Amino acid sequence: MAQEIIEAPLPGKILTVNVTVGNTVEEGGLVCTIEAMKMENPILSPVKGSVKEVTIKPGQIVKTGEKLALIEY
Repeated sequence: MAQEIIEAPLPGKILTVNVTVGNTVEEGGLVCTIEAMKMENPILSPVKGSVKEVTIKPGQIVKTGEKLALIEY
């Protein structure tokens, strides 16, 4: 099966994590929300698949390109 690594598109603070390992996520489904420059930025899944790894938690600070989750499809 193919894998999709979801990376942070911008630096910021993780507000919410909407998936857990074992979840099925739809294409366009909400993975997490990152707060940057006082704006909330939804991070959406580019593919439909099963969540295999979640590497973040609420309150965590992430950098651009940091791995957020791994989806197998």
